[in-house]
Amino acid sequence: MAGIAGLPVVDHHCHLSTAGEGARAAARFRAAGGTHLFLATQNYEGRVPTDLEAYRRQFETTERLARDVRESAGVVAYVVVAPYPIDLVGASKSLGMEAAFALHTSALDLAGRWVRERRAVALGEVGWPHFPVEPEVGEAARRAFEYALEVARDVGCPVVVHSPDLDDAGWLELEEAARRVQLPPRRIVKHYARARRDPALVRGVVPSYLARRDLVNEVVVDPGPWFLETDYLDDPKRPGAVLDLATVPRRAAAIARRSPSAAEALSIPFVRSVQEVYGLTPELAGG
Repeated sequence: MAGIAGLPVVDHHCHLSTAGEGARAAARFRAAGGTHLFLATQNYEGRVPTDLEAYRRQFETTERLARDVRESAGVVAYVVVAPYPIDLVGASKSLGMEAAFALHTSALDLAGRWVRERRAVALGEVGWPHFPVEPEVGEAARRAFEYALEVARDVGCPVVVHSPDLDDAGWLELEEAARRVQLPPRRIVKHYARARRDPALVRGVVPSYLARRDLVNEVVVDPGPWFLETDYLDDPKRPGAVLDLATVPRRAAAIARRSPSAAEALSIPFVRSVQEVYGLTPELAGG
């Protein structure tokens, strides 16, 4: 496992699909210098789950993909599972809101059991829709998010948050939500952060920055914790979206070429932040 500048190279958030590249994308990631990725579950069946067994199948598919990544690409894959918050929109139309909410919380309980059993390292994505929804759906999504935080508190894991872009009040809202349920704010990771946040204004919550070149250049001087991600979707209809899976190692290689101190800064997203937020230490093979 190669790494860059003697460090592991971690993509904090991506998806792989049985209908897409799957482990072949992870092989490209490794060829570029990547060593570890956080693999978030997604809907593989083309329809919103309407029973708990569908979520069980979904999580098991993510687990199989992670195993394929490890065995065929030599990349460490950390599994992240939860019912997608947008599922409430579709499920409420077919099941009714009460039943949809009950299913969603049961799926969060299932995800929590996976963390307890060490089949997953975090709950994600959890949160609320990034587009306007009916007030009843929005209120249910917020209640489901708070339930997710309670599950994370009880099983001792982070949550990876899906939400619209956040202003200062939004970051404060995440901190307050964490404190209400006695979950340390550092256990909340805001996935798909598209603009640098002043480290003093993230309220202890952890940004996972989209690895665009300009954004990486801005945040690499920040003290952390913070992560880099591609949110790679592995969707054949949208090749390379959101960013290609090889992006994080390519950005890391460019930074490492600047100077030894620049290379050392990469230990923040690739080692120290993983340790602080997840209690894991990414290691290179033989390390």
